[in-house]
Formats: sequence, C-alpha cells, structure tokens
Amino acid sequence: MRVLFLVLAFFVSGVVWAGWPQPKRGGYFKLGQNGIISDAFYSPSGDITTIRTNSIFTTSLYGEYGITDRFTAIGYIPLFVRSTLAEVRFRQSGRVEPSEQLNAIGDADVGFKYGLLVNKPVVISASILLGLPLGETSGGASGILQTGDGEFNQQLRVDVSHSFYPRPFYASAYVGVNNRTRGFSDEVRWGAEFGYTSPKIIALAKLNVVESLFNGSDAVASNGVFSNNTEYVSPTLEVAYLFNESFGLSVSAGYAFSGRNILASPNYGVGVFYKLMPPGR
Repeated sequence: MRVLFLVLAFFVSGVVWAGWPQPKRGGYFKLGQNGIISDAFYSPSGDITTIRTNSIFTTSLYGEYGITDRFTAIGYIPLFVRSTLAEVRFRQSGRVEPSEQLNAIGDADVGFKYGLLVNKPVVISASILLGLPLGETSGGASGILQTGDGEFNQQLRVDVSHSFYPRPFYASAYVGVNNRTRGFSDEVRWGAEFGYTSPKIIALAKLNVVESLFNGSDAVASNGVFSNNTEYVSPTLEVAYLFNESFGLSVSAGYAFSGRNILASPNYGVGVFYKLMPPGR
C-alpha cells in the first residue's frame, strides 16, 4: 500500500495541482502536448457562433519540486506554441484568404505552494502563481494570432484535499482569485476533482470554472484563445498509466459546455511524466 500512497501523492499534486505539497527534495515533471481545433466560438453573450477555423497546439513542461515538506516550487513553460488560421475560399467572388500561422513560446507560470495543514486526513494548502507574458500578442498576416495575452497576472489559490486511504480514492476542491493587468478583467476561479488510484492506473474527473469580474477595459480585444472576460465551465477526464514508481503516460480530454469569449471545441492532451523520489523514501 506504500506504493499506492506514493502514486496518489505525486499524481494529485503534479497533474491536477491539488492540495498535497511535494515532499522535501521530491518532485514531479511532465512534458505535455495539448491541442484544440475549432470553428466554433462562445460569443460574449454565451451563444455559439461559427468562426474561421482556429487551432492552437502547445508543447509544455510542467514541474513541481519540494523545497521543504511544506514548501513546493511550481513552474509551467509552454516551450512551443503553434497558432493557426485555416484558409478560407469565397465561392461567389473566388477570393481566397490564405492560411496563417504563428510559432513562438507561450506565457509561462511560476509560483509556490505552501502546506497550511499537512499529514492529516484533510490537507489544506495556499498557492501563489505568477503569469509571465513571454508569448507573442500579434502574429500572422492579419496580426490576430497570439501565443500569449501580454499581461502579467497573479493568482492566489486555496486547495482542500482528502485521501480516502486505504480506499483507492481522493477528492479535492479549490478556489482562487486571478488579478490581471493591462485592462484585462480579474477572475474568480474554482473547481473540484475526484480520483481513483491503483498501482498501474489512475483515473480522475475534474471540473474547472472561471468567472470574470468584468472590471477591465472594453478596449481589450477578444479572439477566442487569449480573450478578456473569458468564462467557462469545463469538465475534464484524465487517465494515467504507470510504468513504474517514477515514469508514466497520461491522456486527457476536456470541453467547455458553457462559456463566453472562448473557443467551443474539445481540448485533448497527452503527456509523459517523471516522479523524483525523495532520498530515503
């Protein structure tokens, strides 16, 4: 059962950013690939409208490292982001709008998680995450392609998590506030997840909700990927296969079944991950 506990500890803290801090000198690292292709968009009123097919593919590195048993460093870097617009042909006029593309790094996140209550049936942690505007805000012939939103944001978050050990289940919930700059509206974020763990297979269901405070500038543009006043309710299913205690493969699929100023198509992901075991454990 010790193996099962270790599997639970790294999976919930690394993949889904739940409440468990990493142990001292332990860590979790994931190389992931996500993609979305969409010809539909949730308008500011929440209605689905048809748009020129837009795609964005992101190759990213995510990591957590335990500085102490309570204090964990967090980092997310979109190493390569490819954003495209499909070619459009107008039948009556014969006019063609050629396809467009933008390839660049994306906006990164760095932060810390601190365990307020650890080694208890209920674990509580507080986190701060800083969004670094490293991505491109204008690209392609039209200038509307982006790999980032160009604003520096700060997210404060509290997680409450519970393991049902020795039963192979866990549950977690979080709430956070995201302060955005450069005229973007601030956000309230909350969600929950429920997971099943075994020595080889881990499955989880997540729900993430973003609500805008609509306190930003009307001049900030919305293009469906890095929009202002974005809102959504998005469930996600994720499954991981563990080759051993250190290496594994995960796949995921999520969809916003309601939203504003966001693409209205599924987001698929795949990743390989590595668990750094702390010395002596």
